[in-house]
Amino acid sequence: MASERARRPRPGPRGAPLDAAAVVQVSEAIGDMPRRPDLLIEALHAVQGRFGCIRHAHLQALAHLFNLPPVAPFEAATFYAHFDVIADDAPAPPAITVRVCDSLPCAMAGAAALHDALRAALPEARVIAAPCMGACHRAPACAVGHALVETADVEAVEHAIRGHVSIPAPPTCDAYRARGGYAALASAPEPEALTALVEQAGLRGLGGAGFPAARKWRLTRAHPGPRHLVVNADEGEPGTFKDRWCLETEPHRVLEGMLLAAHAVEAETCWIYLRDEYHHLLAPLRRAIDDVRAAGLCRGDIHLRRGAGAYICGEETALLESIEGRRGYPRHKPPFPGEHGLFGRPTLIHNVETLWWLPEIVAHGPEMFASQGRYGRKGRRLLSVSGRVRDPGVKDAPAGITARELIEEFCGGMAEGHRFAAYLPGGASGGILPASMADLPLDFGVLEPHGCFVGSGAVIVLSDRDDLAEAARNLVRFFRDESCGQCTPCRVGTAKAAALLDAPAWDRALLEELAAAMADGSICGLGQAAMNPVLSILRHMPEVAR
Repeated sequence: MASERARRPRPGPRGAPLDAAAVVQVSEAIGDMPRRPDLLIEALHAVQGRFGCIRHAHLQALAHLFNLPPVAPFEAATFYAHFDVIADDAPAPPAITVRVCDSLPCAMAGAAALHDALRAALPEARVIAAPCMGACHRAPACAVGHALVETADVEAVEHAIRGHVSIPAPPTCDAYRARGGYAALASAPEPEALTALVEQAGLRGLGGAGFPAARKWRLTRAHPGPRHLVVNADEGEPGTFKDRWCLETEPHRVLEGMLLAAHAVEAETCWIYLRDEYHHLLAPLRRAIDDVRAAGLCRGDIHLRRGAGAYICGEETALLESIEGRRGYPRHKPPFPGEHGLFGRPTLIHNVETLWWLPEIVAHGPEMFASQGRYGRKGRRLLSVSGRVRDPGVKDAPAGITARELIEEFCGGMAEGHRFAAYLPGGASGGILPASMADLPLDFGVLEPHGCFVGSGAVIVLSDRDDLAEAARNLVRFFRDESCGQCTPCRVGTAKAAALLDAPAWDRALLEELAAAMADGSICGLGQAAMNPVLSILRHMPEVAR
């Protein structure tokens, strides 16, 4: 009988045989890059950049060169949207890929019509829809390969294809130091005194959660080193582009803030995680880091890593997974990163804007910063404003400013022919409020009783010409497409929600039940907050729910 036969040894290793030519190709693509698991995504970028795709044989070669199980490169490569993984015998993708942003601000600016026009005008190119590119104030936006095209039309995209894209150079280290830059770092007090300054200033984490920065520092420093500091520059929330503005206008101010925070928690190594949509910032940041090293301003090392098209990596633990070379699956908490973070070590994670304010607080004192808020709030905020206003963009505004004040004082009022109808106070996940509630301070703890939150400060302004129900559908589709798929409540819930919202009439009871299940059962904030736009419409503007 077959079961009684002696089992013969396998003649070779499991899986497909290693392709020697692919090993050579990958080796040439990655050059002298160290073969460490945490550099796997950088290696995938190198292969994608060299060949325009990543073939299965390339993944096997990467597993061999990095001494990883074959599944590791496959999982990572297929997780991120900017990697094209194809079979060995499949035709390569077209040489030109045009990504057209379809997130809410760009959809409001005619992204669907632009998508159709580009497909008709560029039959040789691959034209695909893509999520937010951080250009919401200059919508609609496209990316030709890695080149960002703002206020895009067919002509502008054709210019970008021909390589006609200008990228202004950010200020140099010398220019920043001539204006007093890095003086705050040179004069910074010892860690606990620095922490006390930030506590007096009332600075909170400005990536979305609003956790007090000083408390976060103390929690991280309470655990034995070595410690890491991670800069989260992976803002992907539709409507958010303030971190991009900071890195474009004054990258050394961000780096000084990073080094101040690293000093506060006595971190030995700093890591910057930059979203791949900000590819134009990659080379300037590398130069800025080299300048910092050359000037002897950093005590430890600074590493720059890039994402590959995954909104979920803006979640702090998914970001850590990505830096370590894996797909961006959020981790269960506790333990929190301050205790067990990057490579298992205590890790402080801050977004770019939080670091932006640190040199000012140290140089001018916490009282000056704290005194600039409104309605009893402390400090200032960089608010990303897009939508139906005359002058969208990043606004340096007092903390606690209202949406109505923001529109009138900082944005030149509503756009011509538009009447203020509603607004998103905190990007895609922050909910939608009617114009009648535009006198609430945009700050932490104020909007939560109304089912919304200020989050990262992405304010999208809607007018009487906008379909609010379609806005909610757009936002839920974004979460459906960007769910990492790890947990069932989010993976299935976002897909179910998108289908329910396409029905001729919204089933309020079922939507609310689904929202509760997603909020209670999802691992991270994506699934927990994905239904906020829908719930806020049902609560505050039920007449538009359809």
